[in-house]
Amino acid sequence: MTEIWRVRTHRSEEELPREQQLASAIAQVAVDPVPVDADVADMIVNRVIDNAAVAAASLTRRPVVAARSQALAHPASTGGAGATVFGEAPTVRVSPEWAAWANGVAVRELDFHDTFLAAEYSHPADNIPPILAVAQHTGRGGADLVRAIATGYEIQIDLVRAISLHRHKIDHVAHLGPSAAAGIGTLLHLDPETVFQAVGQALHTTTATRQSRKGEISSWKAHAPAFAGKMAIEAVDRAMRGETSPVPIYEGEDGVIAWLLGGPDARYEVPLPSRGEAKRAILDSYTKEHSAEYQAQAWIDLARRLGTEHPELRDPANIASIVLHTSHHTHFVIGSGAGDPQKYDPTASRETLDHSVPYIFTVALQDGRWHQVDSYAPERAGRPDTVELWRKVSTTEDAEWTRRYHSEDPSEKAFGGRVEIELTDGTRIVDEIAVADAHPLGARPFARADYVQKFRALAEPALEPTEIERFLELAERLPELTPAEVAELTITARPGLYDGVVLPTGLF
Repeated sequence: MTEIWRVRTHRSEEELPREQQLASAIAQVAVDPVPVDADVADMIVNRVIDNAAVAAASLTRRPVVAARSQALAHPASTGGAGATVFGEAPTVRVSPEWAAWANGVAVRELDFHDTFLAAEYSHPADNIPPILAVAQHTGRGGADLVRAIATGYEIQIDLVRAISLHRHKIDHVAHLGPSAAAGIGTLLHLDPETVFQAVGQALHTTTATRQSRKGEISSWKAHAPAFAGKMAIEAVDRAMRGETSPVPIYEGEDGVIAWLLGGPDARYEVPLPSRGEAKRAILDSYTKEHSAEYQAQAWIDLARRLGTEHPELRDPANIASIVLHTSHHTHFVIGSGAGDPQKYDPTASRETLDHSVPYIFTVALQDGRWHQVDSYAPERAGRPDTVELWRKVSTTEDAEWTRRYHSEDPSEKAFGGRVEIELTDGTRIVDEIAVADAHPLGARPFARADYVQKFRALAEPALEPTEIERFLELAERLPELTPAEVAELTITARPGLYDGVVLPTGLF
């Protein structure tokens, strides 16, 4: 049965035994040798395929090129064989923390992989690049890799269920550093004390403000999870060498809860698997059909349908106003409630448009589709009829949709809302959507065939057909892969893909 860990700040003179600290509880989950359920292993395969899909589609994008060039400047360290880098041949090996960096940016750049939303929000597949990099570097097989990924998902999702970071303007990757460190602890069969110290160090080094997702959003949005993964690997390395972390990291008088989260009087209840309980949290997460912030997924599906059923809605001359009634999070983070003028700026960055549901709803309504590149192109964002319609779209918080957003009942948990469209002729169109079509409770839930199709569609411009089939054959056998096969679990760009791509220069 799941255990609830009640966490609060403790004064320095209070006694807080190690075994009662949250970091210690996380370490105990990591070292528990519980088997991985078959359906969990199957979903891990899906997410490994999903990560490779979105990485393949981003190989020539500037942040990914920059991160990859940094990684290639750091050859494999002496402690192992090194790890592969997405886009390079499997024989190219770099130090694992830098492989996690490059691959993490590639996975995150298009905002197109899986998600879990609760008290906080997250992209738990961000755990995969650092765990895979360490598996390749240390020669681990598929069974160990699957167990480790299950831990990474479990810890991140359990923290996200209980502890809100964004409420205190802390970026969501503060839950990723500890989860990746715990996953690596599982992978390497580390002892509880080492995992405890690694979790504390990873958390300590990955807390940052949410300015990376506010106003003019920069390319750091893609780098932040990769940085957390890189820091997790370095934290594990230090802990394995006997170095220690701030203790207690969550509960200390000057710790994370007291000064970065709810303050000295805050209380959190974190659900963690009890000893012997299977790690199944990955099954509560969901991937994206569209390259956009997850809270926009359902709105894209609704807008596509409305535009097809009512073509007149595509013409701004017919529209008086469009109001999206939605959850607190959607309104204040990607909606007009954020108060960011950049969310209505046709010259805004891709990262900013990705976090503007008024823009996203407008383009999906007009185009009847969503594309990871075309829908964000400057010429698309600047189209006069789009700008005119876009500025008629606003959001407002609806208490019921906020309640459903935070519901613990999967059957009513929702990430959409109700749209009310006022036409200039006085007529109204009202419709609603609770979850995206690809959601497990949506109109077309994603299954293995959909993950494979997503990979083929996104990888086709970047990889040779034989490389696509090679990767899929390996990935679908993930739990049984040998260490040599895990070392091949990467994607190599087709010849000529990088022609004309300018490599940036820096210190390394």
